[in-house]
Amino acid sequence: MPSGDAPVQELALSANAAKRVAWLIEQEGDGDLMLRVSVSGGGCSGFQYGFSFDKAVNDDDRTFERDGVTAVIDETSLELLAGAEIDFVEDLGGSSFQIRNPNATSSCGCGSSFAI
Repeated sequence: MPSGDAPVQELALSANAAKRVAWLIEQEGDGDLMLRVSVSGGGCSGFQYGFSFDKAVNDDDRTFERDGVTAVIDETSLELLAGAEIDFVEDLGGSSFQIRNPNATSSCGCGSSFAI
């Protein structure tokens, strides 16, 4: 990469997350839906993760695909999640989407907020 170029920022979906999102989209009955991932101020650690479904890709959005599922994230949120992986975990305590964020310096016990 030539010097001065910004590094490529990526966000990954695990196979489990893609499978779960595909199932949720199927339940919604709308194959045009994409998983929107966002970061907003708040939560117990300063920032919180957000998940929703969306059909639109805005001018400042980046898209990432895995196994036929598309994740959409705005560039500002991506700066805080660059290199992160979204996973779907099922265990005795329940099931949830989890983000493994290498940029987070700390997170809360519930895993839905983080600090940089």
